[in-house]
Amino acid sequence: MKKIFVSAVALMAALTLSAQEDVTTIFNEAGAAFNAKDFAGAAAKFEQVIDLGIDNDEVASQVATAKATLPKCYYYLGGAAIKSQNYDEALKQFSRSAELAELYGDMTQMSKSNGWVAKIYQIQGGDAFNNKDYVTAASVFEKGYKADPDNTGMALNLAMSYCEMGEYEKGMDIYEAIAAKTHPKYAEDVAQAKEMMALYTNNKVAGMQQAGDFDGIITMADAQLEKNPASALFQKVRLQAYSGKKDYAKVIELGQAAADAQTDEEDRSLMYYVLGAAYNAREMRDQAIAAFQKVTAGEAAENARAALAELQK
Repeated sequence: MKKIFVSAVALMAALTLSAQEDVTTIFNEAGAAFNAKDFAGAAAKFEQVIDLGIDNDEVASQVATAKATLPKCYYYLGGAAIKSQNYDEALKQFSRSAELAELYGDMTQMSKSNGWVAKIYQIQGGDAFNNKDYVTAASVFEKGYKADPDNTGMALNLAMSYCEMGEYEKGMDIYEAIAAKTHPKYAEDVAQAKEMMALYTNNKVAGMQQAGDFDGIITMADAQLEKNPASALFQKVRLQAYSGKKDYAKVIELGQAAADAQTDEEDRSLMYYVLGAAYNAREMRDQAIAAFQKVTAGEAAENARAALAELQK
């Protein structure tokens, strides 16, 4: 029995050594293929290394290197497909790279790969967007935005597509996400997002005002403020709606916060003018004067001066 036991141990050791040698051989072949820029061949070999060596502590370092390098193989394959303008193939390779990078914990590589996934979707949706086929454009840009929300150029196009489709809330969500970015490299797109938010919101509000639907405006503004309480735009829209329905108590309640939220001096002055008018309507003379005195810019300034002259007689 003792000789049989020793033979079994020796056999297991021999099998382990053989498996280790196989993994090492394949690993070396993978490295050679990678260095020769045969990334498809390298990927196949690195996948074998991972499959064969996953439970073998003796080849742990080779497996770790294979996991780190495999997403790069697919990344370079995606790059080659981009150069030949084979966007479907590029999308396949970059997506695979991103999936494996996430699986193996390489968040930097995942971000790089997803960045290219988004760029490809941006290209693929471009024709539909330029032809004002916003439904098709949005269906493509959605995939790119999911891969890389920091691609603000594409995000702007997605938001506009939603708004042009009548999906106002979806568009505002994307615009708000862009507008919230603080890095200087996004400054131009942030400014455009704010401009487009104001444009689509003002158009929507104008239609609702014409219909006398101030409650609808307030509901819309409240929904957006629930997502982003600091939104200067929707603080302004809501205050003007309460003023339009002559709910002066609510204007007085919300007026100071709405003025504080504004970053543009004309908008801040407008909020103080609306607040002053509410105080005046409630015959709160001193508070009305104090509010009108803070109106310093824009079209509201002339009206505020007239109101002050009347109140200070």
